[in-house]
Amino acid sequence: MSNKSCGLYFLDAPGGTGKTFLISIILATIRSQNNIALAIASSGIAATLLDGGRTAHSALKLPLNVQVIETPTCNISKDSGMGKVLRSCQVIIWDECTTAHKKSLEALNRTLKDLRGNEQLFGGALILLAGDFRQTLPVIPRSTPADELNACLKSSVA
Repeated sequence: MSNKSCGLYFLDAPGGTGKTFLISIILATIRSQNNIALAIASSGIAATLLDGGRTAHSALKLPLNVQVIETPTCNISKDSGMGKVLRSCQVIIWDECTTAHKKSLEALNRTLKDLRGNEQLFGGALILLAGDFRQTLPVIPRSTPADELNACLKSSVA
């Protein structure tokens, strides 16, 4: 991968087909070239399966009530350690992203644009989303099926 790689990619496959294995290979390849690859996941279980993986809420400082905030952002300053990592990383891989609320991804988009000083999608960063839309959709308390579909990544503007 060149340092100028950017874009949004989605790895969609049924559970048990090797998504986590492929992600591990990508992480190892990028890190073997002395580049930074950030591994995050929507659940703690998925995060433990990734080398250096953390939950999205922990790594990105996402608000816990992201679904009720109109335009959420990650609570990361430009001078913080995570701010420096997000500015310089080669790739951000988000596993099990299909269970996350769409506003979580939109918050990452806004934050990366600000941190990187770039108005491209995700601030021009290379993003790999992985998950399975055949599994659990975002959980919305006291919601209708329509609310759950509206919270899904597929209905995001980002």
